[in-house]
Amino acid sequence: MLPVSGLRGLRLKQPCSYRFASPSVAGTRVASRPVRVKMSAGAVASVDETLKVYHLNKLDASQLKTVLARPRIDFSSILNTVAPIVEKVRQEGDDAVKEFTSRFDRVNLQSVCVRIEDLPDPVLPKDITDAFDVAYANIKAFHEAQQQQRPLEVETMPGVKCRRVTRPIGAVGVYVPGGTAVLPSSTLMLSVPARIAGCQTIVMATPPRPDGNITPEVLYCAKKAGVTHVLKAGGAQAVAAMAWGTGSCPKVDKILGPGNQYVTAAKMLLQNSEAMVAIDMPAGPSEVLVIADAAAPLPHVAADLLSQAEHGPDSQVVLVALPGVDLAGLQAEVRRQCDALPRNETARKALSHSYVVQVSSREEACSFSNMYAPEHLIVNVEDAESWLPHLDNAGSVFLGRWTPESVGDYASGTNHVLPTYGYARMYSGVSLDSFQKKMTVQSLSYEGLQNLGPSVAKMAEVEGLEAHRRAVTLRLGMA
Repeated sequence: MLPVSGLRGLRLKQPCSYRFASPSVAGTRVASRPVRVKMSAGAVASVDETLKVYHLNKLDASQLKTVLARPRIDFSSILNTVAPIVEKVRQEGDDAVKEFTSRFDRVNLQSVCVRIEDLPDPVLPKDITDAFDVAYANIKAFHEAQQQQRPLEVETMPGVKCRRVTRPIGAVGVYVPGGTAVLPSSTLMLSVPARIAGCQTIVMATPPRPDGNITPEVLYCAKKAGVTHVLKAGGAQAVAAMAWGTGSCPKVDKILGPGNQYVTAAKMLLQNSEAMVAIDMPAGPSEVLVIADAAAPLPHVAADLLSQAEHGPDSQVVLVALPGVDLAGLQAEVRRQCDALPRNETARKALSHSYVVQVSSREEACSFSNMYAPEHLIVNVEDAESWLPHLDNAGSVFLGRWTPESVGDYASGTNHVLPTYGYARMYSGVSLDSFQKKMTVQSLSYEGLQNLGPSVAKMAEVEGLEAHRRAVTLRLGMA
């Protein structure tokens, strides 16, 4: 997910360019007052300051494609901004990180990256540390359960043994956004599985406060979760420092974690560079799709939608409404709750390119959800468990009346670093596997090579690779 950090770590003279591929059909627009607009598909959409409404069975293929589109970000201009920052950090290391942190965050760093044991333990109220401790325990329990109990080993034919073994990635960088919100939860989500996996070096990058220190809540979680180094920087310069390595920051092999569009652009740029660094997944603005039936409490549905709308102006929330859902009541509830939010302006901007899709059955609801492939999928229906076999594409699923998306964001135990923008069709969220790599191993006895060798030699001959053939035949005394 992308956090609420906006342009943290990178301030531009010109605002970034968004292309909102919003679900407007036949000129439907958000208006300041409720109106009724005839759509070309023959449906009547209720349009107001909150959510547009579409009828799935009245959308043709072209309209459906438009409705499924996400708010887009113009990465070409962002990459042009990020590339010089990445290169300067490569050339000048810590000095460049200090320069960019001073310019963009107005913080003058005395040190860029420090070992975590050199930082004093933060002092926090007990109710706060107790909450973090609950989250830590649940995240740890769920990710420890993902450990492979024994290596995979198969004797594919007599004398031919094949295995797969797991090894930790040696050094990882975890990015914890700062911006306009403090996100210690991301520290736990990334650092806990890294430590369980056995990563020896865990560099946490996070923007510093104005005094040059790290937010106490983030530091508490970092110390508890096993972070080894703290990089006091955010934005593209932090990603570059972890990818290239600097005088004080160890070079890492993989960078994981959410970030704004500049962090994402830096990760994308560096994974295809000489830095030889991997990233977790493509990322985009945060999103949620809620499936609700007529019995779903409207205050709960509205709160779930707004919990993602408040993340950022480019977030998108979608309600898939089964027959009987009171849409007028829902619109009113969304407006009422939105007005009461501290981040209501941000939420309103997100709602302006969000919408409702009316469906007539479970089959239609699941079909649309699988096409959309949301980051978060809430199934607020009766007997929600029975829906799971029909759901294929989502970063994380929240089943039933009592499972708000917030529990996954913080403390249920599952990971909140998830694929967005429809990438849930082919990517998984962060897990223990994200911090590990798999090696295959084969060992043959002489009998095994006698059994397998002739086939290998013949295949090498077919492919015209004589040295491959001889590596077998010389061992077996074959011509």
